[in-house]
Amino acid sequence: MHAELPYVAFLAALLVLIPLPWHWRARNIATLSMIAWLFVINVIYGVDAIIWYHNVAKVALVWCDITTRIIVGAGMALPAACMCISIHLAQVASVSRVQSTKADKRRRQIIELVLCLGVPCIWMALHYCVQGHRFDIIEDYGCRPNTYVSIPAIFLIWVPPLIFATVTFVYAGIALMHFLRHRITFARHLENSNSGLTTSRYLRLMAMAFVEIVITAVSSSLTLWFSTLGLRPWTNWADVHWDFSRIDVYVTQWTPPLVNNYYYAIWYIIPVSSLIFFAFFAFGQDALREYSACLKWVRDRVLCCGRRKPARSDKFAVGPFMSLPSTS
Repeated sequence: MHAELPYVAFLAALLVLIPLPWHWRARNIATLSMIAWLFVINVIYGVDAIIWYHNVAKVALVWCDITTRIIVGAGMALPAACMCISIHLAQVASVSRVQSTKADKRRRQIIELVLCLGVPCIWMALHYCVQGHRFDIIEDYGCRPNTYVSIPAIFLIWVPPLIFATVTFVYAGIALMHFLRHRITFARHLENSNSGLTTSRYLRLMAMAFVEIVITAVSSSLTLWFSTLGLRPWTNWADVHWDFSRIDVYVTQWTPPLVNNYYYAIWYIIPVSSLIFFAFFAFGQDALREYSACLKWVRDRVLCCGRRKPARSDKFAVGPFMSLPSTS
């Protein structure tokens, strides 16, 4: 059952890396963070789908300890990256900011690094407060973080991504408003802003951030609704963390169909987000130029099909098919 999962995960991990070169040159921390988090989570999903295919064996426990933390961090990092992108686009589109300096860009990069990496790391540590036991192992999907579903868990785990999603919607609306209001002179405004963005890049970034945050908001709301079906009271720290080293397993055959369908739908959130990211950036002018340069490099360096300069002839060289100059 679900034998396609590792193939989907590894394909999504590969596709999300294709737009990496031009985002790296632009030094856009938010999009680079999104690429990194999506790539890592897809690799984790692919490996888990291979190890726990048709089984719930308690193996690779250290791997699970590490990857479940990363999965928790990704739940905060991806909405934070979308929020950073929408805020940056709104600032670039604002006519009140005529030009950004190197100091402004450096400051923005530091803030984005804190939001996309620092905050998720703090969130990973705070998850321990509402972690009921070590982790869960789900057949075909692998190890997943456990959360003691209670009122503190709702505000700590599921509310922050929804807050980031709300901020993203607000700034995406502001960015779109600026674009519609100044669409005639918008290309010149972007050029004068020293942001390195063209109108095409701007629109693709805005559309990508909006679609990604819609997916994040829907998945977070769905997870919140599903989790609250088993809402438990928060009693005390010792009770919540009782038998903390326990590892619960979930066999597909013994799991209700609603829960199995939920696991399947939630699993596809990351691969689908990766494919959407690839679709928005893999067919632009920058990408096409990159593909052309790569194909030219392969043709010239690997296949050796490039044009070679003809060797310079020497009329005094002696060869088997060259006559000597006449002495008469």
